[in-house]
Amino acid sequence: MSRRIVSTNIRFNLENEADRTAWDYLQHRDKGQHRSYSRAVIAAVNDYFERRGRLASDPYLETREKEDAFLLRVLETIRAGLDHATPAGALLNLLQNIPPQPASTENMVQEDQQESDDAALDFVDSF
Repeated sequence: MSRRIVSTNIRFNLENEADRTAWDYLQHRDKGQHRSYSRAVIAAVNDYFERRGRLASDPYLETREKEDAFLLRVLETIRAGLDHATPAGALLNLLQNIPPQPASTENMVQEDQQESDDAALDFVDSF
């Protein structure tokens, strides 16, 4: 089995902001995920060019991804709010928002009935 290995050098100009940032990323990489500079650079290069290819074929990909991330945050916020709300607490809140009923609805019904009776008697007396 033959192995083909290509070796190359990368130079970082630490006076250049982009170069310095890249160098810092390499220095502080997760060594469990990227064992070497080579593994980190290979992953970064592949991710970069694959993303550019996807964006070239679908210019709205980035906007959709942002919208999807926003919707996920909204849903998580709603779920968290619902987790903290108890059903009994929600029912209590609804009941507290109901306007109070008059204390003596029976008296009002009796007064309405009395007015109806008086009107009917007045009508009968008019003959």
